[in-house]
Amino acid sequence: MNTTPSHSPVLRLQDIDFAYPDQPAIAAGWNADIGPGVTLLYGDTGAGKSALLQVIAGVLPATKGRLTVAGTSLDATPEAYRRSVFFVDPSTDRFDQVTARACTATLREGDAGFDDDLWQALVEGFSLPPHIDKPMYMLSTGSKRKVWLAAALASGRPLVLLDEPTAALDAGSVRRLWSALADVASRPGRAVLVASAARIDEVPLAATIELPLH
Repeated sequence: MNTTPSHSPVLRLQDIDFAYPDQPAIAAGWNADIGPGVTLLYGDTGAGKSALLQVIAGVLPATKGRLTVAGTSLDATPEAYRRSVFFVDPSTDRFDQVTARACTATLREGDAGFDDDLWQALVEGFSLPPHIDKPMYMLSTGSKRKVWLAAALASGRPLVLLDEPTAALDAGSVRRLWSALADVASRPGRAVLVASAARIDEVPLAATIELPLH
């Protein structure tokens, strides 16, 4: 398991423990420094990748440990920490009653580095213009994911968390995703953590973390 990048870490995990009640630990004493670029969180379905993303996002509480993004710690300044992280649970129904455009406006709140030009290019690359002003509940699973991916990749937040980003995407959108990830990976101070049950060969990886954690 490679978790020590050559650059200063964007995300630092120190002695993280997490387990669901009455279940085996998904993480126990997990230490990792995740630097700029794309890092793959790799493991079989059910290994706990989604849970770990939610722990890192500050959605699920770790049993023990310390999380820091770009020098901001979750325990000391939780709101500032969460503003440094982009994460959308792909199973959420939180945005169902708003349009895709309004959903994006909500997701970019407080994101001073949001790239409008990149967002527009991604909307077009993902074939979203016909759907951008429809309520989210009217969109297919794949189109919803594209809305969130466009917002994530255009985000200026230091850390972006993507949970199985290729799920339900058409082949053209998958190619556009890899291209955008490669571009984001080249930007200083930006880290993307991708949870996937498949290896990624299309994008240069800064590191790979394999579950179960050792």
